[in-house]
Amino acid sequence: MFMWDIWPVPIGIVIIVIGAVCFFSVRSYNRMKVVLNERDQNVPDNVENHPFTMNPILWVIGIAALFILFVIFYYWASSL
Repeated sequence: MFMWDIWPVPIGIVIIVIGAVCFFSVRSYNRMKVVLNERDQNVPDNVENHPFTMNPILWVIGIAALFILFVIFYYWASSL
């Protein structure tokens, strides 16, 4: 019985959190302007000061890794 299994709710929460990270990263992303024969624009101050915290790919990897560690710990603890 898949519907009453323990994992659909946590997976749904993880998917919602990852979706929110993706939504806010795309929302805060400034659309690139096509400029020919001109210099590149400066990097925004937030990205320059905190390059790793502003990277949504690292956030998604971190969230997925925490969920996987939770699943591993859950099955390890239930086997004792």
